[in-house]
Amino acid sequence: MGGERDGLLTATGVHLYASRDIPERNATHEVARYAPGFVLVGDDSGGLGFLVRADDPASPVFSSDLGDLDPAGFLPVAADLSSWAGALDSARTE
Repeated sequence: MGGERDGLLTATGVHLYASRDIPERNATHEVARYAPGFVLVGDDSGGLGFLVRADDPASPVFSSDLGDLDPAGFLPVAADLSSWAGALDSARTE
């Protein structure tokens, strides 16, 4: 994620994790087990997670229910992490 945007929380509860929190969140939700090749980068504070492909810096951002991390059901929500984070930044609360 880098640089000026290392974590944020919007007024609507969407949370883009700080880089230091990503390993713990991924371990907690067992992303490597249920969605190998993906990294959980945020959530909506209500059970929906946001993921990107681990091996693709230009990966789209996908959403998924955190209780069902089957990549076949992932839905694209943004073209890439940078544009998604930029859109979220306008609603930033922290």
